[in-house]
Amino acid sequence: MRFLFPQSTGPGRAWAALLALACATGHADDGSAPERFSLHAQATHVTQWQSAFRSPYQGDNSLLPQRQQQGTNDITLYLGARLWPGAEVYANPEIDQGFGLSNTLGAAGFPSGEAYKVGKSTPYLRLNRLFLRQVVALAGETQAVEPAANVLAGPQPVNNLTFTIGKFSVADLFDGNSVAHDPRVDFLNWSIIDAGAFDYAADAWGFTHGAAAEWTQGDWTLRGGLFALSTHPNSADIDKTFGQHAWIAELARRYTLAGQSGQARLLWYVNHGRMGRYADAVQQAQASGSVADLAAVRQRGSKSGWALNMEQSLTPDVSGFFRYSASDGNQEAFDFTEINRSASGGVVLGGALWGQPQHTLGLGTAVNRLSAAGQAYFNAGGVGILIGDGRLPHPGSEQIAEAFYAVKLGRFVRVSADAQRIVNPAYNRDRGPVNILGLRVHAEF
Repeated sequence: MRFLFPQSTGPGRAWAALLALACATGHADDGSAPERFSLHAQATHVTQWQSAFRSPYQGDNSLLPQRQQQGTNDITLYLGARLWPGAEVYANPEIDQGFGLSNTLGAAGFPSGEAYKVGKSTPYLRLNRLFLRQVVALAGETQAVEPAANVLAGPQPVNNLTFTIGKFSVADLFDGNSVAHDPRVDFLNWSIIDAGAFDYAADAWGFTHGAAAEWTQGDWTLRGGLFALSTHPNSADIDKTFGQHAWIAELARRYTLAGQSGQARLLWYVNHGRMGRYADAVQQAQASGSVADLAAVRQRGSKSGWALNMEQSLTPDVSGFFRYSASDGNQEAFDFTEINRSASGGVVLGGALWGQPQHTLGLGTAVNRLSAAGQAYFNAGGVGILIGDGRLPHPGSEQIAEAFYAVKLGRFVRVSADAQRIVNPAYNRDRGPVNILGLRVHAEF
């Protein structure tokens, strides 16, 4: 989902730019006093190589079966300012360029969270976030907050009400997980870093307009929000009238188990908008003798789902995660991807276990499923947000395994190798399996 340098320059030029950015910048604030302003930046380059695989047929949204290589890069500035007590405003301009494998198509659990659903061969600038955050103190202690991207250093009440309004990503607040959630530093696959069946409101870049409120009391946090869906499924434009919108609620509980910290989250969402039912599209296709088309049968409707999200430290150097999510399988996916059931989990190991404290090893897996109504739609020639092989006579679960090995170079730079294997890409047992190797360079300050 990010910014790619032209292919003719090669990845070396991209990595040199990242290293230059990291070496030229730093942050001296020790977090002891409240910051009035903040400036942080990040740059990430990802190159992925895909193997050739068995493919007796393919469609408009298929993962291409021949060997291919694609790269993405992005550079982001995180600008923040304190307006009045408890109030902060943030802006995140970002430069992006490039495409995911097969133009970010062909697998419901797409292999790169750094690949947006849209891309360009030349760099382009977007303002991904512009939002206001207001923290209201409740009775209790304060804690020191360290400076970070979109975080101003200073004391903050442990118990608080937090309000966020503006343009940002739903994933900034909901379905968080410290073990598997950030494609810039941990796993890359969409259905490992996010709950696969969480069809959250977003434009084609993953951002939207909305407002959220959070109540944190001790070990509990309850959050909820209203967010604008895109103007139509997988659109680059957001419905700023909120005529099409999503309600999201999440309850989080932090705890200690055998002396190690953990957290569990339970999330629920419902989308309201113009969306198509798979069965209606199939019925119309049978009557007309054409391929199934969701756009032709869209009407006002709703789609709901839920997700369980857990993380647990097992030792100081071993952490695990697990997610399970489910959604209404009768309606089309609106803004994320075609997954109606998803289970994912894995572990991240600190390199201190083998004498390399600057190293990290991650192992994860996901199993994604599509509803029977969805299978019938794609077998009738339909296409969706990410998938559509022209037919689906032999559907199966999409099975994904991923491993990454990251090495931290100094204070600001991290280099990672990544490997993925996808069995039944786009739920199609006639195609695949496919192997994907990746190299990621990330710099931040």
